[in-house]
Amino acid sequence: EVQLVESGGGMVQPGGSLRLSCAASGFTFSTFSMTWVRQAPGKGPAWVASINPNNGTGYEDSVKGRFTISRDNAKEAVFLQMNSLKPEDTALYYCARGWGLSLYRTGQGTQVTVSS
Repeated sequence: EVQLVESGGGMVQPGGSLRLSCAASGFTFSTFSMTWVRQAPGKGPAWVASINPNNGTGYEDSVKGRFTISRDNAKEAVFLQMNSLKPEDTALYYCARGWGLSLYRTGQGTQVTVSS
């Protein structure tokens, strides 16, 4: 059974940092791309960043230079380091298997709130 469990969210002041983690199980993690998606209150899901099995990455324009996606295949985990956080980054963040249209999500997500 595929499982993705997110953690690391919280409340932080503008300009602060958080590191999100996603623990994966139930599939051959090293062979799949992984993606972070966020959903702000009252809005639809929005792509944040993706990483492929060769550590190639892609970022949504508003997070470029502030967020870094990485993976640890030995630990079967994907991470999202978020720096210089802004109030508009407030959202429920979740990870998904895949990149692009074929995303598979199982977790509940982790809430990130950026507020002074």
